[in-house]
Amino acid sequence: MSPARLVAQSSIDASASLTLEQAEATALSNQPRMLAAQLRARSSIERIREARGGYQPMVAFNATGVRVADTGASIAAGNITTSAVSDRFAYGANLSQMVTDFGRTSALVGSARATAEAQADAATLTRAQVRLNVREAYYQVLGAEAVLRAARAALDNRALVARQLAALAASELKSTLDVNFAKVLQSEAELAVVRAESTVAQQRSHLATAMGQRAPVVSPLADVPATQDALPLAPDSLLAQSIVQRADLNASQSTQKAAAQFALSEKRLNYPTLNVLGTAGQIPFRDHTLHDSYAAVGFNLNIPVFNGGAYRARQAEAELEASARTRDTEELRLEVGEQVRDSWYRANEAYRSLDVTTRLVGQSKEALRLAQDRYDAGLGSIVELNEAQLNETSAEITAADATYSYLIRRAELDYAAGLLN
Repeated sequence: MSPARLVAQSSIDASASLTLEQAEATALSNQPRMLAAQLRARSSIERIREARGGYQPMVAFNATGVRVADTGASIAAGNITTSAVSDRFAYGANLSQMVTDFGRTSALVGSARATAEAQADAATLTRAQVRLNVREAYYQVLGAEAVLRAARAALDNRALVARQLAALAASELKSTLDVNFAKVLQSEAELAVVRAESTVAQQRSHLATAMGQRAPVVSPLADVPATQDALPLAPDSLLAQSIVQRADLNASQSTQKAAAQFALSEKRLNYPTLNVLGTAGQIPFRDHTLHDSYAAVGFNLNIPVFNGGAYRARQAEAELEASARTRDTEELRLEVGEQVRDSWYRANEAYRSLDVTTRLVGQSKEALRLAQDRYDAGLGSIVELNEAQLNETSAEITAADATYSYLIRRAELDYAAGLLN
């Protein structure tokens, strides 16, 4: 692609509006944390296959060659009985098939399956966290830009007033004190614009990080209505949803189930195991005392009798860990309930503030109009007019911030209720 075409493509991408849905989709496909969670979920599935391997036969191929220094030599040290060593080269296969271990492998498979479910829930939780981070960053950019627009409007208005007063002062219709007051307010407005511009740049950088991008987001953002979803009248319905849908709570429950299954498998270490064994092979080069082939089949029953209390300690450790996991789940359920209630109260506060800030803007505009009329009629002072201008600018900024503060609080409430999965 030519450089000119690259520049044209970049300008098109920069001019196209970025929607919240597009930002979330980009984050879900680019965020390293999201991709890592998905890989861990996939890796945990392999542990199920690993545990189920105990059901399958174990087959091994062997090849052995031996050259004896003295014919008829035997191994005597390290063994109760002597074992003859013969010249040979042999190859063959051994097979071992578990018949039963009285449910231990089944418990291990159940534990691995519950662990995989917990990892899948952890990936779902990461997805919800990524969406929450994108929404918060997206709304913060919109809020910062709304504040910037209000600051620029205030700067334009104060610059106009300063020019008008300067012209009137030149005609000796106003005093230079009034002009100085107006210039002070204009400088304060310029400073507010500088700060707002810096905030916008920082918030766009935060949005890029939330989306998994290195370069800051330069595209204009599509606005989001503040009243797109009605806030529930009480947190009760969201509490019921959170118990079912919160991924971290589901992961905790799956982890507790995995611990319980593992404790059961540790208990079954004390049970016998029965295996069928088979072996066969050829001995092309051999001592005269050996046959040219061999084959055998048998079984082995292993009954644990004494191991110094190791199995009992492992069982006790696993059972205590399973009990601890149960308490962890109960604690998390309490925390989830508290998070939902706190998030609802904050969202409700922000929602109720929308009407108040709207009225505040209207009242401050009317107060500014009256102060301007009084000043123009010579009934009010420049201090009174400046105070009215400051109040109007503050109300505009507060209203802009309230709208997107509610959207952020609503996103946090959706996350607490498990609605961002």
